[in-house]
Amino acid sequence: MNHQTVRDVMSSAVVRVQAGTPFKEIAHLLLEYDITAVPVVDAGDRPVGVVSEADLLHKMWGRPEAGATGTASRPAKTSATDAAGLMSSPPVCAHEDWSVVDAARVMARHGVKRLLVVDGDQRLIGVVSRSDLLRVFLRTDQALRTEIVEEVLVKTLGEAPSAVQVDVTNGQVVLSGRLSPGVSVTELEELCGAVDGVVAVEFRPVPDPETDGEVRP
Repeated sequence: MNHQTVRDVMSSAVVRVQAGTPFKEIAHLLLEYDITAVPVVDAGDRPVGVVSEADLLHKMWGRPEAGATGTASRPAKTSATDAAGLMSSPPVCAHEDWSVVDAARVMARHGVKRLLVVDGDQRLIGVVSRSDLLRVFLRTDQALRTEIVEEVLVKTLGEAPSAVQVDVTNGQVVLSGRLSPGVSVTELEELCGAVDGVVAVEFRPVPDPETDGEVRP
């Protein structure tokens, strides 16, 4: 089975800045394009960092409150005036040929909301966000059913298309039938659960008439 790739779901129109881009220009870009972060690239269009709204807000957070005393040092980003000083580096990137599953795992591991997407030369070609990855759950029930029958049952497990009844409702898959001796319910459920867009899987064995109605998985 082939998962959708990052290339399939990413946004390719990416607003980007360079290390010397001034603070106010970055703020203007975030507001103009209604985005929450902007990648910083070098002269070869390779990502070197990311500037987010939070990075810009350090300018406010680091200011002393009215009436406060003391000369506590401010965070470095508080005094930054360009992308080089504001950015978080290194950026967390994904390759365009990663599966959406790989991208989701990296997002979870690093606790980030988006990944910069690079090509084989490490050049920036897109951005993939959490909402982009969620698009796989918009696949139609019919599309899920077709993939399960053709890719899981027939190609992967070698079962006849009629061996198992496949019903899909709102991404929830119900399988019913009798499997060949070499195929386990666990294997079938795991393969179906790995199909992009599947929410849940349940297998319901049916009685085997050759064993006096005994249910055989």
